[in-house]
Amino acid sequence: MTWEHALQLAVEEAEFYRGATSPNPPVGAAGLDIDGNVLAVAAHQRSGSFHAERNLIVDLERRQLLEKLHTVVVTLEPCSHHGKTPPCTEALFSASVSRVVFAVRDPHPKASGGENVLREAGLEVICLSDFAPTHALQSARNQLGPFLKVTQSGMPWITVKRALDESGSMIPPPGRKTFTSQESLQMAHILRRRADAILTGSGTILADRPEFTVRHVEDHSAKSRVLVIADRTGRVPREAPEYIEAAQNRGLEVLVTEDWRSTLRSLVSRGVLEVLVEAGPALSSDVLNHDWDEHWVIQKTSTSEDSIIRKLR
Repeated sequence: MTWEHALQLAVEEAEFYRGATSPNPPVGAAGLDIDGNVLAVAAHQRSGSFHAERNLIVDLERRQLLEKLHTVVVTLEPCSHHGKTPPCTEALFSASVSRVVFAVRDPHPKASGGENVLREAGLEVICLSDFAPTHALQSARNQLGPFLKVTQSGMPWITVKRALDESGSMIPPPGRKTFTSQESLQMAHILRRRADAILTGSGTILADRPEFTVRHVEDHSAKSRVLVIADRTGRVPREAPEYIEAAQNRGLEVLVTEDWRSTLRSLVSRGVLEVLVEAGPALSSDVLNHDWDEHWVIQKTSTSEDSIIRKLR
């Protein structure tokens, strides 16, 4: 088993919990024996709970495999500070780990430094970012993108999702709210599941009354989201106050704003990492002309399968 393969397994495990860990990043870890065989894979599952490294060690201890643990491959540099949970470096020391391989250094000033702590304690420490990029390393960087952006810029990760019919229009046929396939709907709801906030426009609210719930995939338990409505003239509170009340009853916190960029920036202090833009042509174009990070285009084709394109800025 190569570190590349082990890192990919860690990324895949962490992806299950993307959207559930905010304001913490989704982090995965794989434990290997001295011969490179994978003993277990674990992830950070929710803010305030054990980090990936500690969950890995707990699982191995429960299965009486901890004494075989030699190398831990983790997507993010292990933390060395006391927060809501003890430092991951201490957990690695207690497990007598010999080698730690991680993908990305932690830019957060409170959490960084684990690399040096581990190395000073005599462990072999390898940061894969110091070497030629690989597919698994890029996957880890993409997954950690929202956390890295928030930490470095104070602005959340913004994903724009657009669905286009065969003519390039975003407007569904009369009487319908969508024209995409079931597979595309599932993908769109995966994006919604991982989002901490949703940005939409007043036109979308008044025309479609969207629920903005996660339905086509299983949602994270007890996940709450913010619904930001870009509404320069106050049309939604004036014309559809019942919609706001219904959205709040569904567990959404509704913010009506004239300045969506300032509002999104303010949400970072409340733990928002990812924002999904689900809006009409005007607002979607406005976002794409300003600050965005990820752009998904679902293009209806003449066949039963949609064309799905993902772009990173």
